Formats: sequence, C-alpha cells, structure tokens
Amino acid sequence: MNKSQIKIYKTPEGKTSIEVKLEKDTVRLSLNQMSELFERDKSVISRHINNIYKEGEL
Repeated sequence: MNKSQIKIYKTPEGKTSIEVKLEKDTVRLSLNQMSELFERDKSVISRHINNIYKEGEL
C-alpha cells in the first residue's frame, strides 16, 4: 500500500465508509466524520477536542 492510499473497512452490518484528507502523515476528519467514525454525538467529540486544547495536550 503506498502512502496516499487508505483502506476502508465495513462492519458486518455493512456500516460506513469515510472520506479522508491525507496530508503527509496526518489524516484529517471533519467533526461530522469523527462523530460517525466513533459513533458518538458531535457534542461529545467537540468536548474532547476542547479539553485537549484546554489541558495543553496539543
């Protein structure tokens, strides 16, 4: 697999494909995409991201 490829896997139930943007070694997802990937509400994802910045992890 070369650096610009990504494999998409589906669950046995046939769930989901996600389009991603690759920049060097970084994968970028929108809030909606992260919400779908982790099967959580956008508010949960947003709260975790805010905590990362608030606590200085990033």
